[in-house]
Amino acid sequence: MKKILAVILAAAVVCTSAMMLAGCGGSNAGKGDSGNADNSGNSASKGELHMATNAEFPPYEYMENKKIIGIDADIAHAICDKLGYTLVIDNMKFDAIIAAVTSGKADFGMAGMTVTEERKKEVDFTDTYAKTTQVIIVKEGSDKVKNADDLEKASIGVQMGTTGDIFVSDFKDAKIQRFGKGAEAVEALSTGKVDAVVIDSEPAKEFVKAKGGLTILSDPFVEEQYAICVKKGSKLTEEINGALKELKDDGTVDKIVKAYITD
Repeated sequence: MKKILAVILAAAVVCTSAMMLAGCGGSNAGKGDSGNADNSGNSASKGELHMATNAEFPPYEYMENKKIIGIDADIAHAICDKLGYTLVIDNMKFDAIIAAVTSGKADFGMAGMTVTEERKKEVDFTDTYAKTTQVIIVKEGSDKVKNADDLEKASIGVQMGTTGDIFVSDFKDAKIQRFGKGAEAVEALSTGKVDAVVIDSEPAKEFVKAKGGLTILSDPFVEEQYAICVKKGSKLTEEINGALKELKDDGTVDKIVKAYITD
């Protein structure tokens, strides 16, 4: 019995020592460790950062040859290169991105995401990296919607969870149809299921180019700015801002944007 008790006590001492060493090891953060315990599954400590996005938003993020590319993807890669991380892009529904960030499943969200007061209640935002506008797409020659005021009593298609969705919600007499993808909203317009689509300007250009018989109204609906969302209180916000400033100053961000937006 004494021998058994001695073995148990010795094992307890070893386990306690191991736990103490493990606890101290966190203070020696090496390259790739941002010191953020709130990151997704300690991905930063593994030298990775997980970006949550919705690859249905050209030219900011979209699929090509089974790979996610676009303005946001390229800027995210450049940021991770600056910070010494490997970027991992996780594709999901747009309205799931903030939840992925707040839960720690993703380290940051980047998907043509506009800074709004409502979203700032849930996540922190980095400095902005792009300016854009919400626009209205209609069928060519449309008599139903000729300007933003006409949306008040129109049938409007939007991508669920986007700022377009948020803005048109103020139109109490409008019939709003929400879709999982912007392309689905545009298809509904093309087939006459909605009178107009409210969406960001650059994706709007891509959708109109791909579909015949559609046009973008000349007056912008709402002007806005894009930024990267990060879990509240995370040190990663400051790290990304530092890298983003360098990429703006050296012209990298402008170069990336111009590679996708030529007009």
